[in-house]
Amino acid sequence: MRKIGKQEIEDIAVGAALLGTGGGGDPYIGKLMALQAVEEYGPITLLSIDEVPDDALVVASGGMGAPTVLVEKIPSGHEISQTFKALEKYIGKEVFATYPIEAGGINSMLPLALAAQLGLPVIDADGMGRAFPELQMTTFYLDGISATPMVLADEKGNVTIMDTIDNAWTERIARSVTVQKGGAATSAIYPMSGKNLKDSGIHDILSLEEQIGRAIRLSKEANLDPVQEVLKLTNGFELFAGKVVDVYRKTEGGWALGTAHIEGLREYKGQTVELRFQNEHLLAKSGERLLCVTPDLIAVVDSETGLPITTEGLRYGARVVVIGMPCHPKWRTEKGIQTVGPRYFRYDTDYVPVEELVGKGSVAK
Repeated sequence: MRKIGKQEIEDIAVGAALLGTGGGGDPYIGKLMALQAVEEYGPITLLSIDEVPDDALVVASGGMGAPTVLVEKIPSGHEISQTFKALEKYIGKEVFATYPIEAGGINSMLPLALAAQLGLPVIDADGMGRAFPELQMTTFYLDGISATPMVLADEKGNVTIMDTIDNAWTERIARSVTVQKGGAATSAIYPMSGKNLKDSGIHDILSLEEQIGRAIRLSKEANLDPVQEVLKLTNGFELFAGKVVDVYRKTEGGWALGTAHIEGLREYKGQTVELRFQNEHLLAKSGERLLCVTPDLIAVVDSETGLPITTEGLRYGARVVVIGMPCHPKWRTEKGIQTVGPRYFRYDTDYVPVEELVGKGSVAK
């Protein structure tokens, strides 16, 4: 158990944006919400997974919708607490603690803001170890844990409670509700026991995010390459470096969909890379050569500062480095690949681990 204050929030926000693989909502907005909540209510208690009682009710909190919408449709800050109060009333039991559903920009920050508001602890675990675009894409789903009852709320005060037959239906219905709420909403989801979270969650995710953010922050002072410091912490690989020359994105069906093209610089001169994303980066290729593909993590960082750039933050002319990181082993199982592998997203390729792609002649370092 330890306390989370302003500096920890700053560092977690950076690490969350990196592990969010371009998605998970705007980290800056989430950071401001968490900082304001700490300013108003005091530091947040962070629990390790071992400190959670097996019979405790724990619930994930976060946002749902297209990251591009969140840039303009900013949460009021109160709707997330509304979701928990409605869920407690529906279940008839008090929530012991919250945790992030994914490692994503705003979705690692909202649990911190909620915890400060309601006086709840936050658990150092999540259900993805990265960010994914759909609600059933969690390690909890792999173990048969229901996403519902789930509550969605918007900044206008609309609260929707759902109890569905399976997690695929949760995604379909919740996505439709979110579109009607303006393309973005906040949620209380995956209520479960502490034991369920211990068995099915990905542990120490907020601590990893904090380490990543701190390493990027301190690297300049120590005259170190921030990108290389990130790769050490994530067991990652440099896949490409260059200049963004084209970005196409659209908001459709509650997602931010698109592609980005990067023209090579340095030793990559004369090559190009295409990134494809659905909220998150899901595939990177250079010509016909696959560099990295979901469920492994693809992130884009500023070549000078090492700071991660979200899919909605990609701009023409930006000098960037594309990195690939191995996903959690839970995603490399047969069910994991069926749930979040490239063919689920209609990419005509099989999943190959990023370290194997690098070994087969990728330009990775």
